[in-house]
Amino acid sequence: MDSALPRITIIKSLDAVDPAAWNAVANPPGLAYDPFVSWQFLEAMESSGAATPRTGWRGAHVLAHDAGGRLRGAMPMWFKSHSRGEFVFDQSWAEAWERAGGAYYPKLLTAVPFTPVTGRRRLVAPGTDEALYKSALLQGALQLVAETNVSSFHMNFIEESEAPALEHAGLLIRTDQQFHWQNAGYGSFDGFLGSLSSEKRKNLRKERAKAQEGLIFRHISGSEITEGHLDIFFEFYMDTGSRKWGSPYLTRQSFSLLRERMADDLLFIFAYEGNEPIAGAMNLIGSDTLYGRYWGTLDQRPMLHFETCYYQAIDFAIARGLKTVEAGAQGGHKLARGYAPVLTHSAHWITHAGFRAAVADYLERERQAVDADFEYLKDRTPFRKDT
Repeated sequence: MDSALPRITIIKSLDAVDPAAWNAVANPPGLAYDPFVSWQFLEAMESSGAATPRTGWRGAHVLAHDAGGRLRGAMPMWFKSHSRGEFVFDQSWAEAWERAGGAYYPKLLTAVPFTPVTGRRRLVAPGTDEALYKSALLQGALQLVAETNVSSFHMNFIEESEAPALEHAGLLIRTDQQFHWQNAGYGSFDGFLGSLSSEKRKNLRKERAKAQEGLIFRHISGSEITEGHLDIFFEFYMDTGSRKWGSPYLTRQSFSLLRERMADDLLFIFAYEGNEPIAGAMNLIGSDTLYGRYWGTLDQRPMLHFETCYYQAIDFAIARGLKTVEAGAQGGHKLARGYAPVLTHSAHWITHAGFRAAVADYLERERQAVDADFEYLKDRTPFRKDT
């Protein structure tokens, strides 16, 4: 092999790579900071027991070094024995392939565990050889597909700009939608309300008043976060996760590791009744985006979820000058609260030609439905027509 070409290796866990070297390609200068692709976040998912072979996540991370041995590219990747914790739903594909006598699992997945957030997946610093290292990472993943004879390879929540190159490389592109709040330079929450139609503005004010009645909301981040806060929030998280997913994904240690490693990237929003916290939301802070991740409550009062997760997040984003609030997957109810539809993208390599053709046909029909729904919802945001 030409010594100038990238050298590809596969590692089983993130603790096998130097954190600074990983972060140099994951969050290089000049790009918006993404906390989810940092070594601190990804390795915490593994070492805390959340994403391990025991839970169906077997590490196979792709590294690309130059001739001098410097890490120039990386791609977080796992062999998955199920499709839980991904938020790009391919269970129907698995059922169809297994009914036909195939084995869908294990599959290969490039993603951030348990996190439906769009971001960089082929982690390469910008430069003249960026395309070379991105291509090498993809080829490394596809080589592993061939060597292990798995059914498929998936890249979830890719940036839209990545889709054409991945499609050209033979991957099938899938679209879906989420709801994000966008900061149009608002100076306050009232400024945001002023951009809404009169009826929607009145509805939001009523919701906030009802949710805030008798409560105090506190924003806690950085060194203010204590293990006591994590104990409280973990109780909320376990209650919601047990009802929503059956088995919550993160462990108690996951939260402690995130606090230890990246407290300044964390924001907890708690609702207090007197001195008693009754609800909470966990967010991560990027350079221009607030990412809502988990929420929970032991007091099912009306509108509390909207206030804790959506409106308080908007308050924080306006105060910090953040451009966007991403409040998680799905949720058409977010539309009336000022969160507008945006398209999300994923890319899929299907090994078997016949199965690939069937998936491609499904994706084409699904894309038409997603596009139609997207256009329908875009015309029904709560904003005034003149804003």
